[in-house]
Amino acid sequence: MTLALIVFLPFIGVVLPALFIRYGRNASAWATAVAPAIALVLLFREAPSVFAGEVQTIYWNWLPSLGLNISFRLDGLSFLFALLILAIGLLVILYGRYYLSEKDPMGRFFGILLLFMGAMMGVVTANNLLLLVLFWELTSLSSFLLIGFWGHRSDARRGARMALTVTGGGGLALLAGVMLIGHVVGSFDLTDVLAAGDQIRAHAYYPYIILLVLLGVFTKSAQFPFHFWLPHAMSAPTPVSAYLHSATMVKAGVFLLARLYPALSGTEMWFVIVSLTGLATLTLGAVVALFKHDLKGLLAYSTISHLGLITLLFGLDTHLAVLAALFHLMNHATFKASLFMAAGIVDHETGTRDIRLLSGLRHYMPYTAALGLIATAAMAGVPLLNGFLSTEMFLAESLEQSVLGGWSWLIPVIAVFAKIFSVAYSVRFIHSVFFGPKAENLPKKPHEAPFFMRAPVLFLVFLCLAVGIFPVVFIGSILNAAAGAATQAPLPYYSLSLWHGINLPLIMSVTAMALGIVVYTLRHRLFALWDKLPPLSAPLVFEYILHNGYIVPARKITKLLESGRPQSYLAMLISLTIVAAGSALWSLEQWQGSLSLQPLDIPSVVIAIAMIVTALCTTIWHHQRLAALLFISVVGLGVALAFARFSAPDLALTQLSVEVVSLVLLMLILFLLPEKSPFDSSYRRIWRDGFIAVLGALVIGVITFAILTRPGESIGEYYLQQSVPGGGGANVVNVILVDFRGFDTFGEITVLAIAAIGIFGLLDGMKLFNPTMTAQRHFALDRHPLLLTVLNMPLLPLALMVSVYIFLRGHNLPGGGFIAGLITAIALLLQYLTNGLAWTNRRMSGNYHPVVASGVLVAAITAMGAWVFGKPLLTSWHDYVDIPFIGHIELASAMAFDLGVYLAVIGATLLILANLGKLTPFSSDDSEL
Repeated sequence: MTLALIVFLPFIGVVLPALFIRYGRNASAWATAVAPAIALVLLFREAPSVFAGEVQTIYWNWLPSLGLNISFRLDGLSFLFALLILAIGLLVILYGRYYLSEKDPMGRFFGILLLFMGAMMGVVTANNLLLLVLFWELTSLSSFLLIGFWGHRSDARRGARMALTVTGGGGLALLAGVMLIGHVVGSFDLTDVLAAGDQIRAHAYYPYIILLVLLGVFTKSAQFPFHFWLPHAMSAPTPVSAYLHSATMVKAGVFLLARLYPALSGTEMWFVIVSLTGLATLTLGAVVALFKHDLKGLLAYSTISHLGLITLLFGLDTHLAVLAALFHLMNHATFKASLFMAAGIVDHETGTRDIRLLSGLRHYMPYTAALGLIATAAMAGVPLLNGFLSTEMFLAESLEQSVLGGWSWLIPVIAVFAKIFSVAYSVRFIHSVFFGPKAENLPKKPHEAPFFMRAPVLFLVFLCLAVGIFPVVFIGSILNAAAGAATQAPLPYYSLSLWHGINLPLIMSVTAMALGIVVYTLRHRLFALWDKLPPLSAPLVFEYILHNGYIVPARKITKLLESGRPQSYLAMLISLTIVAAGSALWSLEQWQGSLSLQPLDIPSVVIAIAMIVTALCTTIWHHQRLAALLFISVVGLGVALAFARFSAPDLALTQLSVEVVSLVLLMLILFLLPEKSPFDSSYRRIWRDGFIAVLGALVIGVITFAILTRPGESIGEYYLQQSVPGGGGANVVNVILVDFRGFDTFGEITVLAIAAIGIFGLLDGMKLFNPTMTAQRHFALDRHPLLLTVLNMPLLPLALMVSVYIFLRGHNLPGGGFIAGLITAIALLLQYLTNGLAWTNRRMSGNYHPVVASGVLVAAITAMGAWVFGKPLLTSWHDYVDIPFIGHIELASAMAFDLGVYLAVIGATLLILANLGKLTPFSSDDSEL
């Protein structure tokens, strides 16, 4: 359970910031930090076993037939990413407390931040690929909320929309790739997938899997050509930027590369696509970063460049490439988070991020300048800092690869070229902002930030120094465990020592640093050349493609298909059904199968004729709404009798109860409508619709006849055999609803509850001033008929008693929670009809929201209660017990689930009908139903 707590604690803590904000901003920040802090402590407790190579897993069955189970794993790789997510998340929380202004809704900000943190924890610990995709999409949604947190700004809204569109589209591609992996392997469990690498690579679907999975990876980690969304996510508050760029979001794509490396890598296709994409991203990001005048823009493109470096390493076919990638990922997280926070401090204290306006800030902010200098040096790969070690390892691996055959020499050459620009933009970041003459005419008079705002930067800079000087002590165990889990193979020998002698990687690094300084000194000439290039705005290009490629065609299709008339929609739907279903009839030699037909009997014929006649009457007189309602009610009654005739008493009771409720509902709706509907169809349309209706009825009737007269296997036999031993009930219909197909039932009552609350929201506060002609002509003059009042007095307790009886017998005899709930709802509804709303509400609360909520909650708790006993969701328990004065009876946990259905049906039905009845205007002091 420790692993489950580590994953779910951020989700549990989501509500705390909003609850504690009333006690002040400090209280909200402390409450936010509680959940990730506890999770981090629990994570460190598992460190010894993880470093020893153990893999901890936790597993709950959910939908095993679909391969979807709630399963998590903690190994070296997930430990590394979880550590970054939780630790840097805590630092961001502390930083955000002092960064956000008093006008910003801090409770909402920290709540979304914890939701995003939980989603990332789910991604890196998921042991089921479908579960991983679920959390993957949740990161896209929660990051959308974080990026667009300042929704009053158009750039925030545009950046959030761009990020969601790109990463959401990649998420769909990833889902398709995961589905193909599950098809090839036969399982979505990560343990099985990682062990089936040879099987996946040998399959014909392997190229499609590679392309789809890498599309999801590249969009998430901002790889070329999908890099454009990341710089525009800088419209988010700086704490968000620091978190997204260092430990989360963009690192999710890198994590997936590492996680699926044993299963998907090892082919030329993998190495070429991944390495070339990483190489292009590394170079593009490094070059463009130098020419950005916005501090966060510069850091954003540097993030793109470093992500390209890490991706390139995953594409190099060398022994230590994966280890080097993970090493640089850790280092990048520390120096990039500290640099974004430093940039945020500069913006917070000066009012601008424009490098052209900033200069000499070391005179005003000496501590921030010193911290920024060390972090920038780490980003540039200066010796004695962590960035130097991982960059050296990267250059060494670039020399040993042979990915491009005879052109493989291009990779180390381009790597040095990118490092030159990396040094150049790093020098620009620190020199142009903190050195030189004092800046004048800044929006705010600069001064040093509060200590606790600088404290996270101080801690991260300390790590840059500590790892750079003592790498084995601080990250040796973590790096070994993470690389071993990523490669699923023994690691070759490597050394993290500070000095490896004068070798080619060192010469390449020193050369790049020297040339990088030269490039910085020539920056003004380069800026002039850059300004002569044709401008290219990523938001404009994105909006153009989105508008002309998707929105305009969608509007044309919508205009073609959407006429605004339900009549046309039904005509298209039924016509397509006729074509699709009718085509199956041509292959039949004869429509009637080998099964004999049942003999006709007089009751069945009478019921059928009555249904046909009343259905035709409904069609003919549908413009007269009250008459049509009466005719259609006869059809409903005929359906109930047909169920009873063919030995389906449960369905008959349900249909009869639903028919009563529907009749009352439609009567109330008629009160709000004109007595007659207008004749708005031409004779041509009437003939067309009649032809489609008749043809559709013939096609569906013939297909139904052909199916029912042919023998076939039915799942019903399984339910009949397993109803008593598997569900503990002789009423097969009820056992199916609350046990075998309980998940469907739970979904249905949830939808019913949502619909009822939605209808209540539409009706609440609505007033009706002009009763319709139907109401004036047909509403009873006596609002409380004496005969109805007298009859209702004994009817209510009798109906409630019948409802309880139907409920209790439902597991073994016709009945159940749904029917009993409708009977109870009808009995209570009769009180409204008889005595009016005010009279009834004085004796009952009239507030049915708690009833609906309690019904769904009881059903959910019953469904999840099986987990306590290690059973799958919705597993039912039953046994026979002896109760004094009652005797030997059966008890089943499914009855509690049925109770939830019972309460949900009562609450939803009365929530709709009672509130709809409030709209009658016949009394100013007592709104009557």
